[in-house]
Amino acid sequence: MPAKPLHDQVALVTGAGRRIGRVIALTLARAGAHVVVNYNRSRAEAQATVREIAALGVQAGALHADVSRPRQVEAMFRNLEKRFGRLDVLVNNAAVFFPRAWNKLTEEDWDHILGINLKGAFFCCQAAARLMMRQRSGAIINISSLGGLQAWPGYVHYCSSKAAVIMLTRCLAKALAPHVRVNSVAPGAILLPGEQRSAMIKNVIRSTPLEKAGRAQDVADMVLFLAAHAEFITGQVFAVDGGKSIP
Repeated sequence: MPAKPLHDQVALVTGAGRRIGRVIALTLARAGAHVVVNYNRSRAEAQATVREIAALGVQAGALHADVSRPRQVEAMFRNLEKRFGRLDVLVNNAAVFFPRAWNKLTEEDWDHILGINLKGAFFCCQAAARLMMRQRSGAIINISSLGGLQAWPGYVHYCSSKAAVIMLTRCLAKALAPHVRVNSVAPGAILLPGEQRSAMIKNVIRSTPLEKAGRAQDVADMVLFLAAHAEFITGQVFAVDGGKSIP
C-alpha cells in the first residue's frame, strides 16, 4: 500500500475536535489528506486538532456547524468548497449519546438525538454528495454504532438513530453509485487513554469475545481503509467491536 494513500485529497470529519473524531482526523492527515475539522461546541479542542494536523505537513482548517441545522451545514460546505474546491472523503462522526428509560423519553430528547445523529448525518451526506458527484468520485463513511445492530433497552432513542444511520448508508450507497462509495463503521466499546470504565462499558467488555475495549485508533484504521483502499466495497457496515455483535 502507498505510504500516503490519500495524498492531496480533501477530507471533512464532523465532530473532530475530540475523542474518536480527533483520532480519525489525524489518521487521515497522516495518510496525506488535507483535513477540515468540524465542531459545534468544542472550538478550543478543534483548533488544537487543526494545529496537530498542520504539523504533519498538510492543510487543515476548523469549521463550525451544528450539524442538526441544515443551513449551518450548507454554510460549512460552501466554506469548504471555497477553500479547497473539492471533497474526497466525508466522515460523519458527530453524535450524542445518553441513557434514558423508554418511559422517561421526551420529545426534546428524541429530537435532540435524532437531529444530530441522523438528520445531521443525512444533510452532511447530501451536501458532500453534490460535490462528489460533480467530480465523479468520493467516499462517505458514516459512524454508526453497535447500538445500531443490537437492542439496548435503556437507549431506545440512540439505538433507533444509529440503526437509521445504517439504513441511510445502504440507501445512499445505491443512490450515489457508481461514483461515490458509502459505508459505515459501527464501533463497540471504545475507551480513550485516561477514560474511566463505566458500569455499562464494563458489562459490554465482559460479554465481548475479545474481552477488552477497543481503541479510537481501531475505528480510525477502519475509516482509513474504507476511504483509501476499499474500491469494491459500498453499502456495508463494519463492526469494530471485539466480536460483540456476533449472534
